[in-house]
Amino acid sequence: MSDLQGKILHILKDGKHHSAASISIKLGIAISIVEKYVMQLKSIGALTSIYGQAEFKLAVSLDLLSKQDITDYLANEGITPDYNIKIFQSLDSTNRYAREQAELSANSGLVVLAEQQTAGRGRRGKNWISPFASNIYMSVVWDFPKGAESTQGLSLAIGVGVRRALLALGIKDVQLKWPNDIFVNNRKLGGILIEIIGAPNGACSVIVGIGVNVSMPDSFGYKIDQDWIDLSQISKAIISRDELCAKLIANIFKILKNFYDIGFPAYLYEWQDADFLKNKVCIINVSHESKTGTVLGVDDRGALRMRLLSGEEQRFVGGEISVRIDK
Repeated sequence: MSDLQGKILHILKDGKHHSAASISIKLGIAISIVEKYVMQLKSIGALTSIYGQAEFKLAVSLDLLSKQDITDYLANEGITPDYNIKIFQSLDSTNRYAREQAELSANSGLVVLAEQQTAGRGRRGKNWISPFASNIYMSVVWDFPKGAESTQGLSLAIGVGVRRALLALGIKDVQLKWPNDIFVNNRKLGGILIEIIGAPNGACSVIVGIGVNVSMPDSFGYKIDQDWIDLSQISKAIISRDELCAKLIANIFKILKNFYDIGFPAYLYEWQDADFLKNKVCIINVSHESKTGTVLGVDDRGALRMRLLSGEEQRFVGGEISVRIDK
């Protein structure tokens, strides 16, 4: 969607009915243009209409993202403006857009946010359910002077940053599930997806994708194939998505700025304190092979340590892991 649709949504933010004519006057554009964009907003379920389609209002109360409000929150935390925030009403994927921008030119510090993703992805190509104006869909571009080896453990360190942001907003008992999930009350609250662009041994750009469930509509929640939770179920207070974005940006940028120099070891103990899998008997699938053992934690490079049933300790840098449920 365009910036114009964003302006229309902000007019409708008061929850009242507005005619296409009144919107056209406020924005100084033709009624036909307003109607065109309104129909697109209706197609994603953002609007309802009455009086023979002549007036429109928001389908539900929406907490729309505001670049100005996010910037104000960041300023209050003393964060210098070395970021470039772009907010879209809809993208197929914030990671895809961020990757495209990184490939075109230097965009370190770019923050991409979307109210909706039409083709959001998690790890291993899994769908990331992304309803309109409900959750956080964010991607950050960051340049590293050396190749992929210098980013080992970055996904876990970013998890620490996301946890810090949530704790700062009063969310308790936030745990980290290797390699990239955020858990609360034994259910998934969010996830992280890291992509690397560039030569293995040369300068590279990293795309850090972050998704956090804020207020997941029931009509979308049933599509998620695992136990999930959102902030509306956890917090008694309503958490502003703008404030959450600012907390995420502040904490993630702090980690990205220092990671090349200090690496994951600087975050190891904090990660271990929040380790969701430690001491649990788990099954890990790697290269079509399953192994079972007790998780011992992670090492200083972010690899998973597991004591197999044979008694041997083995380390894994990737794989799909789940807690074993004994019947």
